[in-house]
Amino acid sequence: MKNSLHELLLCENIFPVMGEYLNPDNTMEMDFSSANTVLMSIDFSDTKSFDQYVFGKLQSAGKKYGIGGYFEHRAIYARSEVFVTEQSDFRNIHLGIDIWTESGHPVYAPLKGKVFSFQNNAGFGDYGATIILEHELKGKTLYSLYGHLALKDLEGLELGMTLEAGQAFCHLGPFPENGDWPPHLHFQLMWDMMGNWGDFPGVCSQREIEKYRAICPDPQLLTGYSPG
Repeated sequence: MKNSLHELLLCENIFPVMGEYLNPDNTMEMDFSSANTVLMSIDFSDTKSFDQYVFGKLQSAGKKYGIGGYFEHRAIYARSEVFVTEQSDFRNIHLGIDIWTESGHPVYAPLKGKVFSFQNNAGFGDYGATIILEHELKGKTLYSLYGHLALKDLEGLELGMTLEAGQAFCHLGPFPENGDWPPHLHFQLMWDMMGNWGDFPGVCSQREIEKYRAICPDPQLLTGYSPG
C-alpha cells in the first residue's frame, strides 16, 4: 500500500500538514520506543511531567517540532486503560505519526477533501477532539485523522464540508482537553474506516500489526518531512 499511496499522490497538490516543511533545521525525531531507556525515569501518568520531558527535549535541541512514531513499539501507553482491549491484549504499536509542538499551532489540510466525521473522544489518554477527512485519489478513497485538537475546532464543522489543500481547519489542543497529552498532532491515514465514525484505533496490539499495516499507510508523505 505504501507504493500505491506514493503513486496516487503523484501530480496531487500536497500541502505540508503543519503549514511548513519539516526538516532537520526545525524538527527532531522523538523516540518513545521501549529501546529508549531514558523513558523509564519519566512518570507518564503525570501529564505535566510528560510535557516537561517533550518540550525540554525540543528546547535543548533548539527545534520547533518533534516527529515520529509510525508503527513504533511504544513504552508510554501504560499511562491509560484506554490501551487495554477487551481481549486483554495490550495495545502498544502506534499506527500514525505524532508531531509535537506548542498548543494552538494550526493544522492544514494536506489534500483537497471533505469532512467525513468528527467528535470529542474524551477521556484520559484518548484523542480528545478528533476530525477525520475523506480524500479521493484517482478513484480510490483515503481517510486522514487528526487527533488531540482544540475543542473549539469542532464548532461550526459540517459533514461533507469541502476543504482545499492548504486550508487551515484546526489547531493543536492544550491538555487536559486534548485527551490529557503534551500538545501534539496525531496524524494517521486509513484506506478503510472499518465501520468507525469520529474515531479510529491509533494503536494496536502486536498480534494485529499486519492487519493494520495494510490499512494504515505511512503519513510522512503528507507532512513534508525530510530527514536530510
